[in-house]
Amino acid sequence: MSALIVITNAPNRDVALEIAHALIERKLAACVNILAECASVYRWQGKIETAGEVPLLIKTRAAIYDDVEAAIKSLHPYELPEIIAVPIERGLPEYLDWVNTATFTEIG
Repeated sequence: MSALIVITNAPNRDVALEIAHALIERKLAACVNILAECASVYRWQGKIETAGEVPLLIKTRAAIYDDVEAAIKSLHPYELPEIIAVPIERGLPEYLDWVNTATFTEIG
């Protein structure tokens, strides 16, 4: 089983909670950590922008990444949401087994 941490940012805590609950309910994530609001500085459409955002750390299986990405995109209010995946190279075997079990679906 190959596990991932998928990272995205929401414009506020309510959107972050909506995304997190949807992913857990659909068994697309074993756990979603909603972090404290941070300041993001980025270039968008030729201008430098600064915005408050709420980061999400989503633990899931690599085999269902496409479904996770599609779910985030469908729920996210941004025109171009950050959705990136970082492979988990090592981890407590029991924890990784739990990620696998918690995200088991017939489609994934």
